[in-house]
Amino acid sequence: MLLLYLLVHLLQSKPGSAAPVSNSPEPRALTDACDDINNCRKLFDIVWGCLATIFACTWVSVHPNVPPPHQSQLALFWRRLKMMLIAVLAPELIVAFAARQFLVARKLSKRYKISKTHGFFLSMGGFVDSRGCPVATRKQLDDPLVGRKFLTAIQSIDAKDIMDRSKGDALSKGLALAQGLWFCVQYFARIHQHLAVTQLEVATLAFAVVNVFIWVLWWGKPLDVQRPIVVPLKAEVDLTRRAGPKVSGWIKFYWTKFLSVITGRYDWDPEEDGHDPLSSSSVPSFWASPASSENETDFDFVFVIECLVGTVFGAIHCAAWNAGFPTTEEMWIWRSCSLSVTANPILGLASCLLIRNDFLADLGAMLALLLYVLARIPLLLLPFMALRSLPPAALADVNWSVYIPHL
Repeated sequence: MLLLYLLVHLLQSKPGSAAPVSNSPEPRALTDACDDINNCRKLFDIVWGCLATIFACTWVSVHPNVPPPHQSQLALFWRRLKMMLIAVLAPELIVAFAARQFLVARKLSKRYKISKTHGFFLSMGGFVDSRGCPVATRKQLDDPLVGRKFLTAIQSIDAKDIMDRSKGDALSKGLALAQGLWFCVQYFARIHQHLAVTQLEVATLAFAVVNVFIWVLWWGKPLDVQRPIVVPLKAEVDLTRRAGPKVSGWIKFYWTKFLSVITGRYDWDPEEDGHDPLSSSSVPSFWASPASSENETDFDFVFVIECLVGTVFGAIHCAAWNAGFPTTEEMWIWRSCSLSVTANPILGLASCLLIRNDFLADLGAMLALLLYVLARIPLLLLPFMALRSLPPAALADVNWSVYIPHL
């Protein structure tokens, strides 16, 4: 309730309106050194608050697929950590992955009259047959011999039993949400009181906003499930293990794999690439059932969401346009990179949707992607480099008595 009160007060405050107390939100008179412990914050407080917010939001928002069996706790932790690092370095990829699985869950739910939780669990490799092979495709569920038996067995499993395997509960998600909301309240309170915000805080705000999209798309997906549910049937479809990709096809294979992640397509040809996503005892980390790539509408939805999130991510970085930078060069690097991250997703989307020539459309999209990646690197480094020389107003703490009388 306290957080909601502060947020509503900040949004409703207007210039010239009567303040509840005589405290003014104007910046305090600051000296070159902020040494009043009651009115100032330390560099450690800034770094810790930002990193804790990024970790809390990312750790809870990332929902991995079901891992292979018999993995150690260290291997499971490393698998989850790698996905979390990708969410920090390229959150747009996680948004695209979440959007693709969201489409899969919704389609499977409508087609087979199951809950969306069942759909998510199918897409993440949560059901396996008696041989340990994932039951995760429409080909298996539509098989004339055992497909109906598979579907009946899956429908008999209660959605609450599936969610019971989830490691995320209302408390963990609530704490992460409270951390993110508290950070946003502090951020906008500093803006309201004309106090400087650091580039690290602006970048953290961008991560927090992007993670909202991931939370919404993966709301019904079980979190950090480590063991699948065995369906006591044996598939008659061909799920034999195939050999890995030939050496001559490695470049094409991994390039196709990369494009499938960033564009939302997952239409690998096992015969051509020598790889079958269901040839092992689990599905890959960034795999969703091919049910999401049945038509171009699904691809457009995933790609549009990914580009819009990338634009929002860059636009938030532009909020530090007039922030205090240690050098003029760093200021212009930040500004140019923020504009590049904001504009390039839209340019890439426009090239794919408006240019009729496939070669030119792909070339334009890949050029926009390259510029986007090059611009993201400085935006990861500059926030930490700027901490070496912060203005005094950045170390001044928020005067909470402006919003909470007698505090």
